[in-house]
Amino acid sequence: MLAVNRVTSLPEAVLRPAPGNAFENTVEQLATAVRLGVLADGELLPPERELAERVGVSRNTLREAIAALRESGLVSTRRGRGGGTRVTYTGQTPAAGSTARSGASLSDALIFRRVVEPGAAWQAATQPLAGDQRAWLSDSLREVDRAPDPAAHRVADSRLHLAIATLAGSPMLIDAVTRSQAALHDMLTAIPVLRPNIDHSDLQHQQIVTAILGGDAERARTVMEEHCDATSALLRGLIG
Repeated sequence: MLAVNRVTSLPEAVLRPAPGNAFENTVEQLATAVRLGVLADGELLPPERELAERVGVSRNTLREAIAALRESGLVSTRRGRGGGTRVTYTGQTPAAGSTARSGASLSDALIFRRVVEPGAAWQAATQPLAGDQRAWLSDSLREVDRAPDPAAHRVADSRLHLAIATLAGSPMLIDAVTRSQAALHDMLTAIPVLRPNIDHSDLQHQQIVTAILGGDAERARTVMEEHCDATSALLRGLIG
């Protein structure tokens, strides 16, 4: 256990193991540390083994998280002697008012989604679904899995979430999830497409659909909550 009162290093205090979605939470932790200056512009990140142990993830997950930061322009990596991964964030952001509004809007949208979409999944799992409804949900999942490119994947992803809302049987829920997905789409276009996140998302989609088709409402809600939390961690880390 970390003795907080003995810590004299900001990275040691801030970068610690976090429960939940390993890849997304690591991205959030590292990106937030960079944005807040815990890891300063020009500073080398700790050695891979040390940093992986500090945040409680595998070295492979850490590499994937650092790749996400690199694609977002927060770090750069140089190979060979004297190399390593160095912070390249200078703190240049939009005007303070605009940033505050963006931050508030981001938080509001993510809170709204965290409340609405798990409830829609729970409700869908309680419904006596007909054969064509079950087939539609399964087909929607397959469209996500077979999407040929990132743009098509995002469209199919939204369609799956809207299918779940539709099967919940509430027009108001459909409207709410439509708003949630529209806001989410706008936010996702502001960050790179990250293969580990897509893979993780696809696995959670499968678990959610399986729970709905099996009538396991609590499982459907729980996995959808984890799904929302993973996306929220990524967006908060990479957008701020």
